[in-house]
Amino acid sequence: MEPYSGKTLSWSQTAETIELRLHHEPCNEIGSATLGDLKRFGESLDRTGLSARALVIYSEQPQGFCAGADLRELYQGMQALETTAFQDRVRDFLLGIHRVFNQIDAAPLVTVAAVHGVVFGGGFELALTCDMIVADRTARFCFPELRLGLIPGFGGIPRLKRDLGNGLVRDLLMTGRSINANKAAAVGLVSQLVAPGEALRVARGIALQAAKFDRTAATAAKQFIKPIPYTELQEEIRIFCELMGKPAVEAALRKFVEDSGPQPYLP
Repeated sequence: MEPYSGKTLSWSQTAETIELRLHHEPCNEIGSATLGDLKRFGESLDRTGLSARALVIYSEQPQGFCAGADLRELYQGMQALETTAFQDRVRDFLLGIHRVFNQIDAAPLVTVAAVHGVVFGGGFELALTCDMIVADRTARFCFPELRLGLIPGFGGIPRLKRDLGNGLVRDLLMTGRSINANKAAAVGLVSQLVAPGEALRVARGIALQAAKFDRTAATAAKQFIKPIPYTELQEEIRIFCELMGKPAVEAALRKFVEDSGPQPYLP
């Protein structure tokens, strides 16, 4: 895969491992710029992804892996457009995000998210597209969307249901509170828990191990144990767009945008 350096993320390939680096300040918020770079990544993955055996996704931002959707951009779009036009734009955005996330989920590679710090909302959903999550002890996982009058919109709940029991899924969704890396490891959300700063090194080791096995067998195994819940993902988009037109969402987004704290996304 040819290397690429964009405004929000970059990628390169060494031997049989592709590395996707997130580097959008302050904490890799996912907005239109990130979606544009992700679409380029998806196109490149389709063209040349078979030259690799593994994909590692990680963040270069010290605050964490990803704080989720760019809520400020979302609020600005809400103010600039009338309701129907805004909902159409949100639907198009979600379809674009889902398309790339599904590509990563279904890629015939072993995919590993190396996470630290904030792994919230859309960032949590990106990590869940991967086959494995390696978390350092600073990682915290959260779906705060109900605080905004929304549900997760990037595929998080169907993918989390695929991987974990409904008890934890409902807890995360209904309370909006975060769980730490120890809890995430205890319930099987992360495959390895490591010391702070060690997640990327361990993820790279997993990628090297994965390259030792027959590609056809590895791809068949992945398809068998990791089905993609396409029907539920489509239903998620419908519900999200329906909720987006509610007054409570605008009020919650306004409160977020006006928050003067350094990290308003933290619960």
